[in-house]
Amino acid sequence: MLDVKFIRQNPEKVKEGIKKKGVSPALVEQILELDLRRRNLIKTTENIAAEENRLSSLVAKETDSTERARLIEKAKQSKNKLKDYQGHLKEIEEKFQKIQLQLPNLPLDDVPFGEDESKNVVLREVGEKTKFNFKPKDYLELAEKLNLIDIERAAKVAGTRFGYIKGKLAQIEFALVKLAFDTLTREGFVPIVPPVMLKSEMAKGMGYLEQADQEEAYYLPKDDLYLVGTAEQSVGVMYADEILEEKELPKRYVAFSTCFRREAGAYGKDTKGILRVHQFDKVEMFSFCHPEKSKEEHKFFLSLEEKLMKILKVPYRVVQLCSGDLGFPSASTFDIESWISSQDRYRETHSTSNCTDFQARRLNIRYKTKKGLEFVHTINGTAFAIGRTLIAIIENYQQKDGSIKVPVVLQKYLGSKVIK
Repeated sequence: MLDVKFIRQNPEKVKEGIKKKGVSPALVEQILELDLRRRNLIKTTENIAAEENRLSSLVAKETDSTERARLIEKAKQSKNKLKDYQGHLKEIEEKFQKIQLQLPNLPLDDVPFGEDESKNVVLREVGEKTKFNFKPKDYLELAEKLNLIDIERAAKVAGTRFGYIKGKLAQIEFALVKLAFDTLTREGFVPIVPPVMLKSEMAKGMGYLEQADQEEAYYLPKDDLYLVGTAEQSVGVMYADEILEEKELPKRYVAFSTCFRREAGAYGKDTKGILRVHQFDKVEMFSFCHPEKSKEEHKFFLSLEEKLMKILKVPYRVVQLCSGDLGFPSASTFDIESWISSQDRYRETHSTSNCTDFQARRLNIRYKTKKGLEFVHTINGTAFAIGRTLIAIIENYQQKDGSIKVPVVLQKYLGSKVIK
């Protein structure tokens, strides 16, 4: 969440920032009004509490019974008054916190302005778009003929937007996981397999539920648990209410987990296949870093995503998201889109975001400095969204006879060069 002191001191900047994300600037006025009432009530309750303590002290010292009775009655009235004001303060605090949580993170100054994804900026294209001397087939057609993906039986078992990943393609999935872990551990990342469920207060702390993700998330009301939509959510909350040492930063993790999304806003989009599904596996990078280094860390994450794509030799482009397409907690986001031959277009396979201190404030994750305690910054980034990476491999490595070449870097994990 945003620092209330920053909002007080920079109301116009905050209004401008949230407006760029499509959020009404009126929220800033509401929160400032509630903040003023809250501070006045805090001051009043403190004064009443001090008066009650003073009266209680006088009662203890008073020997005259009449005067003592008068002071007791006055102290009682003060106590009741304090109780009323505390109740009112609690009500205002709840309203204040509710609106404060509705304010998204502000876009960084170098984020391009735009209302939606149509205003995203292509920064570069890397690798030549794959060309064939035959008409390329759709990944699903190829995979079904080779018995690598089965969506019909998955639909029978679990409904739509599920799939069985089978045979050599299942082996490629774990080859990708091994490749990501091998590459990133050499860069100082700690490998981790996190929980796939979150307590509701932890899920809220990551700052996604205020967006469309409230409808996107799977929630288990009986247990008050959310299924994660990405490993970022369960790694990012690891140090909630903890204090780190400055020398520990950055703390980098690479996590593998199964992820769950309703795809509530995707009716009619990519309904067949494994591009947009309810359950998928993912390898995610996450960093708790020094605030002065977060922009540098963000670029480092992007460079690692590009490194993995270059190793796979899949053509891609890098896109900077405009303000209106940023996620709720993100201050800056880059996407990598891989070339999909059968569609003659790029599709998103990776994303990396700098969430500055937005999530850390919600989760109270701080580090020690010589001046005191400060909030860390958090960076997240996709190493491999497995399903989408499998699609990109099939599409770009397909052969005229319907077989699929295995990327050279993965052959050592599979022990084969071709899937046929």
